[in-house]
Amino acid sequence: MATATATDFEVRRNDSLGLRLQHLLHGNPVLGPLAVLIVAIIAFSIVNGRFLTATNLSLVLQQVTVIAVLALGQTLIILTAGIDLSAGAIAVFSSILMANFCVKAGMPGFIALVLGLACGTAMGALNGVLVTRIKPPFIVTLGTLTIFFSLNSVVSNSETVRGTDMSSLMTWTGNSIPIGSFRLTYGSIIMLLLFGYFYYALGRTAWGKHVYATGDDIESARLAGIQTSRVLFSVYTVAGLLYAVGGWILIGRLASASPNVGVEYNLDSITAVVLGGTSLFGGRGSVIGTLIGALIVGVFRNGLQLGGVEVVWQGFAIGLLVLVAVSLDQWIRKVKT
Repeated sequence: MATATATDFEVRRNDSLGLRLQHLLHGNPVLGPLAVLIVAIIAFSIVNGRFLTATNLSLVLQQVTVIAVLALGQTLIILTAGIDLSAGAIAVFSSILMANFCVKAGMPGFIALVLGLACGTAMGALNGVLVTRIKPPFIVTLGTLTIFFSLNSVVSNSETVRGTDMSSLMTWTGNSIPIGSFRLTYGSIIMLLLFGYFYYALGRTAWGKHVYATGDDIESARLAGIQTSRVLFSVYTVAGLLYAVGGWILIGRLASASPNVGVEYNLDSITAVVLGGTSLFGGRGSVIGTLIGALIVGVFRNGLQLGGVEVVWQGFAIGLLVLVAVSLDQWIRKVKT
């Protein structure tokens, strides 16, 4: 009897600890990804001494900048319980349009940039209109993904535009500020400023609260007086603008505008959002978590590469992380609030 009682007590204590952990992660979704990032940094720094060098950390940040910006737009959409499969297509097509406006149309760099950003915003707005009318975001954005990639091939003629042929403004985001041995690009600065702005917008404005409410329960939000169709349209439109900014940063990163890049950007942006603790069911998550998720992807790929792991196994590791993150999200959602 004493043994049984002790065992029952141990089970109840473990259940209590698990419940407390569920509530903690439910209220602070950033904690899980942050712990993963810290453990990964420590592990890879032990495996390879070059990992924590300023030069390598600069490279990691540069590599995740474009994905992080795309993931920021993806976060806004996933918070409304949607998804955007055309993120990478809009970013690459926007970069091609900017380059062609500048080189083939002979426009000044500033005008080409503004028109490119406007085109990206228009593509996002098209997604917003279709999602509010047709409804299934997965099907809608799968269709626009194909359309935008096809138009990309037509406009570019599958040719790469070199940065030397463009205005210096087009490649400006690739320039860097040296901080000792660490180099911080202007593209990374733009990315961090965008995350700071949307952290404020989602947490402190009525629009942000409406985004969360729409994702948590769209019918309840509608009954509460929130114009959910407008919220969805605004989210996809803003995401389109962010994707276009990502396209601009991509030009600076590659010192060119190529129609043949970005195949993996759609999945990478979703991966960063999921690893960052944002629920695929909407209504819960943080842009800070998304930034951490993008860093996790960059740290794992860089660390595994330094460790001599083949590319195929790098993808395997990222995929495994996504499955763990989705399983954790399902477990956290079982919390009774």
